[in-house]
Amino acid sequence: MSRYFPLFVNLEGKHVIVYGAGAIGSRRILLLLEFGCKLTVTAPRATQEIERLAEKGRLLWKRSVYQPGEIDENACLVLAATSEKEVNAQIAGECREKKIPINVSSDKGLCDFYFPGLAVKEKLVAGVTAGGEDHKLARRVTEEIRALMEKL
Repeated sequence: MSRYFPLFVNLEGKHVIVYGAGAIGSRRILLLLEFGCKLTVTAPRATQEIERLAEKGRLLWKRSVYQPGEIDENACLVLAATSEKEVNAQIAGECREKKIPINVSSDKGLCDFYFPGLAVKEKLVAGVTAGGEDHKLARRVTEEIRALMEKL
């Protein structure tokens, strides 16, 4: 398994699409919004927090399921976090055809990039991944970095 190179990307004003707005999708949506992207969320249901953000105009929520061929070719990134592995794989396939980087929450083998654990304090941003192998370790290290950053 190859290691992934950490790369920080400017998402300000760029279009990001997230499929799924359950627990995992919602966590990622909330983090992405901190980086100023134009966010489209496609999910038949969403957490209350995502619903409120859509009502406030912070993101566009399409209350539907993924339809093949619908992914905007101008998207900067796509995250597939539905509860259906087959749907996530279809989304990944379409992204590959359109040359859009994809992260699939249910299958690291379909990921072009990993969604890291993030520690953020003002302009300082640290990302942590354990290569998709040990989420608990990545979470623990991320929390330790957050604690360290609070002391700064």
